[in-house]
Amino acid sequence: MQVKVIPVTPFEQNCSLLICPETNKAAIVDPGGDIEKIISQVKQHGVEVEKIFLTHAHIDHVGGTEALAAALNVTIEGPHIADKFWLDQLPMQGQMFGFPQIPPFEPQRWLAHGDTVSFGNQTLAVLHTPGHTPGHVVFNHVATKQVIVGDVLFNGSVGRTDFPQGCFNTLMTAIKGQLWTLPEETVFFPGHGPTSTIGHEKRTNPHVR
Repeated sequence: MQVKVIPVTPFEQNCSLLICPETNKAAIVDPGGDIEKIISQVKQHGVEVEKIFLTHAHIDHVGGTEALAAALNVTIEGPHIADKFWLDQLPMQGQMFGFPQIPPFEPQRWLAHGDTVSFGNQTLAVLHTPGHTPGHVVFNHVATKQVIVGDVLFNGSVGRTDFPQGCFNTLMTAIKGQLWTLPEETVFFPGHGPTSTIGHEKRTNPHVR
């Protein structure tokens, strides 16, 4: 599986284009906005998008989801249903963070820990990782040791927990219980900023060492 990072929105949120090299099929993770930029990357790589996956329901990660799903005629999977209240409050989120008004929506499929998502010939394991939001999930591609982690873990930092239903202790439990158990050479793609590896963060991240 190939991962192409596409920074979108004024928050520089890392939307990810996941590509199956065997079939030229693709999936998009967290299309927060700038859908013209995302579609341009899809065309540039010459792939056919099958699905949209969501790690969590903050507006900088989901703001362009419905418009992009309609443009590409694809379904939406994720996040965990515990983030439904964030999707229901999308208009309020837009007012809070200066985004355009976006109506509430629901995915075609809510995800739970232990589920899998797939596109082309690729399958990713779903891990429920609450703390930043209660319904946050990450997508682990075991075969290539790559994981899309949204706003759980960053290069040198961790996700904020001061939003409604955030919890620092819950986030630490998720990181240590779900991410630290992955192979140390696993590359993770965070929702903001540069990539890193699980092993590097285990050794150096000051928030969870």
